[in-house]
Amino acid sequence: MAGQERIEKPRLEKLDDLIKRGINPYPHKFYRTHTNREAVELFQKLSEADSHATLPDISLAGRITAARFMGKAAFFDIRDGSGKIQLFLRRDDLGDEKYELLHDLDLGDFLGASGKIFKTRSGEITLEVADFTILSKSILPLPEKWHGLVDVEKRYRQRYLDLISNDEVKHIFLTRSQIITAIRKFMDDRGFLEVETPVLQPTFGGALARPFTTHHHSLDQTLYLRIALELYLKRLIIGGFDKVYEISRVFRNEGISVKHNPEFTMMESYEAYADYNDVMQMTEDLVSTVAVGVLGTSEINFGGEVIKLEPPWTRLPLRHALIDKCGIDFMDYPTAEALRARMEEMGMKVDPLKDRGRLIDELLSTYVEPNLKQPTFIVDYPIEMSPLAKKHRDDPRLVERFEAFIGTMELANSFSELNDPREQRERFAGQKQSENTKLIMQSKLAGDVEPEIEQIDDDFVTAMEHGMPPTGGLGVGIDRLVMLLTDKQSIREVILFPQLKTK
Repeated sequence: MAGQERIEKPRLEKLDDLIKRGINPYPHKFYRTHTNREAVELFQKLSEADSHATLPDISLAGRITAARFMGKAAFFDIRDGSGKIQLFLRRDDLGDEKYELLHDLDLGDFLGASGKIFKTRSGEITLEVADFTILSKSILPLPEKWHGLVDVEKRYRQRYLDLISNDEVKHIFLTRSQIITAIRKFMDDRGFLEVETPVLQPTFGGALARPFTTHHHSLDQTLYLRIALELYLKRLIIGGFDKVYEISRVFRNEGISVKHNPEFTMMESYEAYADYNDVMQMTEDLVSTVAVGVLGTSEINFGGEVIKLEPPWTRLPLRHALIDKCGIDFMDYPTAEALRARMEEMGMKVDPLKDRGRLIDELLSTYVEPNLKQPTFIVDYPIEMSPLAKKHRDDPRLVERFEAFIGTMELANSFSELNDPREQRERFAGQKQSENTKLIMQSKLAGDVEPEIEQIDDDFVTAMEHGMPPTGGLGVGIDRLVMLLTDKQSIREVILFPQLKTK
């Protein structure tokens, strides 16, 4: 604490000095005529047109990132959201009293300045300052090397310092915005309607995940942060919108890793009269189109691997992939007990509470995913893994589902959506029984009280009973797509404020 006081004290003294001089160090507004980048472009444009052109007075503003005093003159660098520009400040232009105010400024302060732009002998486009205004006095300094903050935890906890200090980080999030814009354009151009659905839901569903639970005091009702967008978007298909999508946050009360954050961004879409084959084609078109639109190429580098996003992507049945990589044909093991015993024979440590679907998913993640570097659709999953997917038209033991993998990451998930309400109710009941048994066993093993059992989403099934057309659904992990297109190996690098344990 004493160290922080030593850091703050000189700046606080300068702040008090400014106030004593009658200067408001935190004014309400500053009128700037151009961003720093616009000022540079203006000079270049006018100089190209006429090297002797009279340049207009302009006003710029930004954070001070460098200051150099040279007798009766000083050079400051200021940075705004568009970039950096140099200021040239002379005592003769500003007057003694105004010039002396410069010594009350520190790196990190915000400054507004007006004057004319010119090019120095070294070729740097610079603003010759006729007047300046202090816009914000910083109490704490920027990181010691403001251009290179490297403390990873500090970067995530104080993302604002990370953005100030690392241009590459700022570029990641500019690219993220461009990716989301490009996705919206792709979906809009295909006739999809963007919608919004509830974040707080009376019954969570649409994925197998543990929810975050909250309580609405006025209604005296338990609510859940959504774990997926699916069930409400399907209600809109039932209601007559043929193509809908939503880009939004979802929340899963689960672990944190380089690929997982408790809240993350999904794009889910649903198209009436389509199946998972149609959605497969749309997915590869979407990813390649976004890559070309944002990066200018469909060939990217990720983790040292050259990845080609141009369609068509490889299509590989899950059954064949597992036989090839671990020798297990899940059709030979119709029960969880039999499959668990086979996995244990292979030396795998298997959770006794996992059902057959989760055991197959564990085999997929252990033996297949690490090999899926180039874009690949793993298709046709066991019915236990997908309670919302339609049975395969050629084999009722499977469902029409794919997951898209790139760079060993799952990027997208899709079904030919189940639209038989009686079968849906049966699937929900079977899933509920399995989940409830697991929860009760976990609670007993941990010595906890018996958990509250969640209800089937009757309202969704009721909606389906009014008739739902054949539908192809898609979920795309936006954060992972950004990881892929910015060559980042951790999801924390592409989420502005990732979840961290409180200090």
